[in-house]
Amino acid sequence: MNAAVENVHRAGMPGLFAEVRDGDQVWRGAAGVADVVTGRPVTADMRHRVGSITKTFTAAAVLQQVESGQIGLDTPIGRYLPKLVPGERGAAITVRMLINHTSGLAEYLPYAYPSLRAFPALAATGPQSLDDHRLTRFDPAELIEMGVTAPAVGTPGGAPGVYSNTNYLLLGELLEQVTGTTAERCITRNVIERAGLRDTELPAGPYVDGPHSQLYEAWFGMIDPPRDYSVFDMSWVGPSASLISTVADLNRFFGLLLAGEIVSPSSLAQMRRTVPVISQEGKTIDYGLGLHPMAGPGQGIFWGHGGTVWGGGALAMTRADGKRQMSLAVNLQRWNRLDSSGRPQPHPVDDALATLHRVAMYG
Repeated sequence: MNAAVENVHRAGMPGLFAEVRDGDQVWRGAAGVADVVTGRPVTADMRHRVGSITKTFTAAAVLQQVESGQIGLDTPIGRYLPKLVPGERGAAITVRMLINHTSGLAEYLPYAYPSLRAFPALAATGPQSLDDHRLTRFDPAELIEMGVTAPAVGTPGGAPGVYSNTNYLLLGELLEQVTGTTAERCITRNVIERAGLRDTELPAGPYVDGPHSQLYEAWFGMIDPPRDYSVFDMSWVGPSASLISTVADLNRFFGLLLAGEIVSPSSLAQMRRTVPVISQEGKTIDYGLGLHPMAGPGQGIFWGHGGTVWGGGALAMTRADGKRQMSLAVNLQRWNRLDSSGRPQPHPVDDALATLHRVAMYG
């Protein structure tokens, strides 16, 4: 493991850290720097923005409300939030379709960030909006409206689904509607505290409290050298991708979740029912309710989620039997430069990370 982590750093990742569990054995390690200016090293206990891994926490909080009868998994979202998803679409899109990205609702991000408007045509995007919105306080209802009024990316319940943060902002509003408290408070109380996670939070402000790494964004080589975005107001993603955690807390959470201790075994079975979904990278993946599977050749299935924010990335995967787990954090994003046709070019970091995943998950 030490060599595999070191090789990712050598391939061009400023810093990364991970925790691998195999039964009772725990390995933690780190390589590289948390700050390219001072040379401060990364350590395996650092707190980190884990991006869309937040979605698993939000999905679990919704399923708990399904268990208590407050939410119907196959009830139309228009019944709960008629102003946010009005008319025929509100009647056609169910709660389940939001959780598994088959709602057909577009991603709001290119509308909230004007320099990303051309996405997924990467060569026509630019990073200016990232600086413009460092400290912007977004209203989730306004972001949702951008996604709902944008051209639909599919029909409700259609396959394949298309991954969209709009879905999870709506789930945040749904939690607020049925619990009478904010989604953040609901998720904190019912998921984070229930799992006994001491270093995990949905932040209210733009800072990461406690020891953490700077987060370096390259935006496909357009920010050179990569710029630090560790101070950032995360209201642009909220219950979709704003979580701060540690690799140890992530392993603890996914271990408990897959043991049926966060949601009931029947809810967990729902979470593992997958549909094809087109990811933000344009790949078709199997996606459940806030969980997706990964399998190596001839190996058991791992369940978990990945995530990215500006400058930071994380991946947490736990084997179906809960015995082997991997959580990993990196402090550089979108390191691939674009080729002449505007596609991300292969980079040594990609191969080194793939090797690290393999070693961590399958030994």
